[in-house]
Amino acid sequence: MEFYRFDKEAGRRISKFNSDFVMSRIIQTEKVTHIGCMHLEANGIIGYHQAVVPQILLITVGEGYVRGEKDEYYKVQAGDAVFWKKDEWHETKTNKGLTAIVIESEELNPSSYMTFKEIDVI
Repeated sequence: MEFYRFDKEAGRRISKFNSDFVMSRIIQTEKVTHIGCMHLEANGIIGYHQAVVPQILLITVGEGYVRGEKDEYYKVQAGDAVFWKKDEWHETKTNKGLTAIVIESEELNPSSYMTFKEIDVI
């Protein structure tokens, strides 16, 4: 399990075409990629299971906890991204609710675009 950032501070200012915004790059793929939005209400859970393909979970709203194969939880919040490799066991849960975008693809390599984040076990 790896942690990355996609918050505003991890991005860079774009001014091309008279633009004025901050872009936090996430991923680029050429193969089939599935993208979905998950809405977990208070006390919601994405149960403990193996990743069928590499996947990245982008927390957009709220906060929660994730774990990998060990029974150690890490707090995540809006702007955090969690990456699991194929076959890696994992779980996501929340007390207050959270919304997240999930991207699944055989060729995910978030380290080529995203800023790594150190995170502590709770």
